[in-house]
Amino acid sequence: MKETTTTKTIEMLKDIQDIVPILQLHFEDFPIKVVDRQKFPCRNYLSPNRREFYMIIMFTDSRGIFTIGLNTHYIDKSMIFFVHPNDIISWQNLQETQSGYYVLFKKDYIEQHPTFKSTMEKMGIFNDKAKRGIVLDDLLVPRLNNLWKSLEEEEGRVGGFTHESIQAYLQLIIIESCRIANYSEPDAVTEDFTHIYRFFNLLEEETAGINYENPIRLKTAKEFAHSLSLHPNHLNSLVKKQTGQNLSTHIKNRILEESKIMLLQTLWTLQEISYSVGFADQPNFNFFFKKNTGFTPNEFRRAYTPAYSDKF
Repeated sequence: MKETTTTKTIEMLKDIQDIVPILQLHFEDFPIKVVDRQKFPCRNYLSPNRREFYMIIMFTDSRGIFTIGLNTHYIDKSMIFFVHPNDIISWQNLQETQSGYYVLFKKDYIEQHPTFKSTMEKMGIFNDKAKRGIVLDDLLVPRLNNLWKSLEEEEGRVGGFTHESIQAYLQLIIIESCRIANYSEPDAVTEDFTHIYRFFNLLEEETAGINYENPIRLKTAKEFAHSLSLHPNHLNSLVKKQTGQNLSTHIKNRILEESKIMLLQTLWTLQEISYSVGFADQPNFNFFFKKNTGFTPNEFRRAYTPAYSDKF
């Protein structure tokens, strides 16, 4: 893999709201979002898993380092990648100008459109790690660009057959890419990024299914580092170097995120939610939540679910 002369701090994808405004609230209702990378260039970012959307991203006239899972790809030619919601990905940009597109579509969108789902499953590109990245033939790029432009236009339309057209263009992008089957051979990820990947993967495992019968087990930086057989200071240094935030901040933000999800998407009591995210008593949870959001849990729940405020 080619080496870079500088190391740049990368942000969390969910924090880049000015670049990807649809990510401001991951539970926001949207079926699909298409972005022109030339109009909205991607900054350096890292995206740990638990996104609710799939992603197709095409790089043209771009140069950078794209990491998906434990594989790294040096981008200096036209390529397209198919990203599963559970993938941990990062992007480090190595030039000022960028071209290409990406599209985000929710899991629910796939379930609602069985024809599109069938195409995805048949091609296997989102689940087979060996097929995630495809090197594009220069003759194919103009055709794909036309499909992306048409997809972008359809996304902004209101009227009959819009969803059918969107599905058709998405399927054509997938089919045309897979037809050449020129899958990219990735480089091994660095040892440092492996540790970062393992941390975010463990953070996902610890928080993805928590509830009051299965509360969070690991809550401190020391506990996470111990589970990964690393010294807390070493792991903290690696994570902070790449993301600009320390271990405790990432853990805190994830606990806050899960707390918000449970407040908005369940009818659980505050005591049940408190226990789920690792607080022995509700007052401590209330203090933690208000300190970091400006709202008490009840105020947050009522503000964002006004139609259901009588239930809480």
